[in-house]
Amino acid sequence: MANFTLDTDADGIALITWDMPGRSMNVITLEVMEELGAIVDKVTSDETIKGAVVTSGKDAFCGGADLTMLERMGDLYAKMMKNDGEEAAAKFIFDESRKLSQLYRRIEKGGVEKSGKDAKPGKPWVCALNGTAMGGGFELALACHHRVAADNPKTRLGLPEIKIGLFPGAGGTQRVARMMQPADALQLLLKGDQLKTDRAKAMKLIDNVVPQADLIKTAKDWIKAGGKAEAPWDVKGFRLPGGPVYSKAGMMTFPAANAIYRRETYDNYPAARAILQVVYEGLQLDMDAALRVESRWFAKILRSPEAAAMIRTLFVNMQDLNKGARRPANEPPTDLKKIGVVGAGFMGAGIAQVSAAAGLQVVLIDRDQETADKGKAALHKSLSDRVMKGRMKGAERDTILEKITPSADYATLKDCELIIEAVFEDRKVKSDVIAKIQAVISDTAIFASNTSTLPITSLAAEFKDPQRFIGVHFFSPVAVMLLTEVIMGKETGNRALAVALDYIRAIRKTPIVVNDSRGFYANRCVLNYIQEGHLMLMEGIPPALVENAARMAGMPVGPLSLNDETALDLGLKIVRATEADLGPAAVNPGMKKLLEDLVEKHGRMGRKNGKGFYDYAPGQPKKLWPGLADLLPKKLSREEVEALDVEELKQRLLVTQAVEAARTFEEKVVTDVREADVGSILGFGFAPFSGGTLSYIDMMGTKKFVALCQKFEKKYGKRFAPPKLLIDMAENNDSFYGRFAPAKKKEAA
Repeated sequence: MANFTLDTDADGIALITWDMPGRSMNVITLEVMEELGAIVDKVTSDETIKGAVVTSGKDAFCGGADLTMLERMGDLYAKMMKNDGEEAAAKFIFDESRKLSQLYRRIEKGGVEKSGKDAKPGKPWVCALNGTAMGGGFELALACHHRVAADNPKTRLGLPEIKIGLFPGAGGTQRVARMMQPADALQLLLKGDQLKTDRAKAMKLIDNVVPQADLIKTAKDWIKAGGKAEAPWDVKGFRLPGGPVYSKAGMMTFPAANAIYRRETYDNYPAARAILQVVYEGLQLDMDAALRVESRWFAKILRSPEAAAMIRTLFVNMQDLNKGARRPANEPPTDLKKIGVVGAGFMGAGIAQVSAAAGLQVVLIDRDQETADKGKAALHKSLSDRVMKGRMKGAERDTILEKITPSADYATLKDCELIIEAVFEDRKVKSDVIAKIQAVISDTAIFASNTSTLPITSLAAEFKDPQRFIGVHFFSPVAVMLLTEVIMGKETGNRALAVALDYIRAIRKTPIVVNDSRGFYANRCVLNYIQEGHLMLMEGIPPALVENAARMAGMPVGPLSLNDETALDLGLKIVRATEADLGPAAVNPGMKKLLEDLVEKHGRMGRKNGKGFYDYAPGQPKKLWPGLADLLPKKLSREEVEALDVEELKQRLLVTQAVEAARTFEEKVVTDVREADVGSILGFGFAPFSGGTLSYIDMMGTKKFVALCQKFEKKYGKRFAPPKLLIDMAENNDSFYGRFAPAKKKEAA
């Protein structure tokens, strides 16, 4: 076998070691399923084998299913729908998607297919988890009769399928709901949390945690001690931990869970709704019937446009970008050791933190030693807070801080291989910093600007070698946000791009590569979103409705909340910088005045000073500022508010972002559909269920989307005007992923 080895010891216990060649982590593929099925047959039929232990030959156990397999299954389903009809296609996807569930059920039954007096006794299976197990890999563990995990602080266990628009479809929903209280099971399934081993044991998802050296011995000892090949729910008299669904306890769980689901998701995620359904139905049935219910719903969700879009963007596309899909193939790999960060404020300190956490030496520069030291001190406090909350070890914090050297001496940057400026979004300030850096930078080092909106080409004009000048735009907070936007100036060279992408890979962020433009890609889209919220306010729409409509549309936060997070004074600086460079017609005067009133008249800078569109009282939930109404030119009556079309408000907030994304694609700011979609979700939280801005258009259909844009243009103004590219695509019934499908695959190692 290519992926497994099977060794039977003198006690008749088979050790099955999963170690896929050429991969850093085991994943479930069709080949793996076939081989594991053959192993189950072998263990079952070989009378010398008394039981089986399954483990991994890698540092981790399993990363889950190879979702390209599911993507291909969806493609085959679509072809069968066209050629063979709906019934044949539905049967195909049900049968195929159920194979893993059936395989795991065979393991759970100890290989026994028959029941009754003449049935042979099953053989026990133990899962020896030597590291992280996710998704279908953890479902394999749950199907085994006993689970032992190595005591490794890096190990994470979980069922994260909900994060890509799916749910556990190999028995996970039914087993966890029989292992713990249903409310806890639903929380685990709906959040997709990753558990440490101690928490998983406390939740009774695993049975034991032992030192790595004792893992296999402990697993085998359980079998030798008489471990039985039966799951608790297959034993007569089994009682659900939370009692029957139709009981007092059950009625306290499921109605509340349904209400919470709707409050948190606004019914945008079919997979989340399906989880509630399959747990509710499954707990009323025996395990085999429950698994059939799970499989039916899994097949249904797998056919949904939301699942297809999320799998494509949040797994396939993201994987491509993380592996270097946009890295110049002819550039040799770089191995950075030391970088410089100029600007010890919130952003600069965050960049220093993630860089030091990746093992890089960091020089943190600011205007004077005191300010540089304050930047490191603030970082120390932030990391110490994490230590106090148990989210980080003290030794890890100390290791990070030891790698950061604060300084006011630009000469300390001379041996840095990459220098990132992260100073104020002010052209003059950046010009001064560029001049100081280029006086000391080595002839081979790369210079990167963390500018949010200022065009890279214009900044690079002040640098001695524009080929070594590139934009590397981080999102706030740096330690949390997964996206980094790489901006190519007109003269940026391939080596600068390669170094930037190697650096981003080292700090474990996902990159998108865009061409130069004011605001680049992410900020162009997100500023449209914030602006639309402002314009709604000025139309008299209540701020609470603006915020709630955004949440209902699928955005993680409303446009006003987001503006507070990014800082209102920064927003005002961006508006004024745009006006200075492009003229008064380039900015909305109403938006400018609103920001001026908030920032300059009322000192409301956003969350950073506790005052923005919201008030932020320590230890209390944020509340909309009552004085906001006095700054607005119009206020709707109660009757007018009640007459508003909420669906239209939701659409406005999404369409304004999606149409801007289409413009950036037409202008070749973004040249890869994968980057547009991944960037929109990771960068500014664009409705994840849609798969991203361009997938949102594809899901709606270009004809329908263009018609909606034209309707909004007529009603609200030119900002909704569809670009020529979209109009042409609508006429030809094209989609972005149909017309601009990325080539597979040309990456660096």
